[in-house]
Amino acid sequence: MTFQDVQNKLQSQLSSSILGVEDVKPDPSLKIAPRDIVTVVQFMKDHLQFETLGDLCGVDYPAQSSFCVVYHLQSYTHKMVVRLKCYLPREDGAEMPSLTSIFKAANWLEREVFDMIGVRFTGHPEMRRILCPEDWQGHPLRKDYVTPDYYNGMPVPLFFEDQTTVTSGETHS
Repeated sequence: MTFQDVQNKLQSQLSSSILGVEDVKPDPSLKIAPRDIVTVVQFMKDHLQFETLGDLCGVDYPAQSSFCVVYHLQSYTHKMVVRLKCYLPREDGAEMPSLTSIFKAANWLEREVFDMIGVRFTGHPEMRRILCPEDWQGHPLRKDYVTPDYYNGMPVPLFFEDQTTVTSGETHS
């Protein structure tokens, strides 16, 4: 099976869900209507033998005024990975359906996208932050995010200074 075979089968069965192809290197991506992601992924799992959700991440595209949720579906049977992309308006409250009913691995991955980008996943069993504290303000992977100077009275470093200094060949901590 090739990427073109996957595209053709999805187009023949779920044509309104497939919005196009992004021909990017090293591999092309299928653009999927966000509202239909569960249907497309379930079809790929049940009929095309894509057994695993390898990754799910979020990307902020301020120039395009959109967020993108990217899925990497893997097929051990066909020895291939297909990337699906769902574009959402770049606004607070952006949301799309959860894949946790299909792949348990989606649980933490969706929480990470929520925490870092701000996209909510409807139907997720526990949609809350996973990396930042619950009361953290903002979403750190958004391009317009500004790191606060303080969190609960503690300074928030933008980087950590090297704690070792080297003098005359010796390391001191």
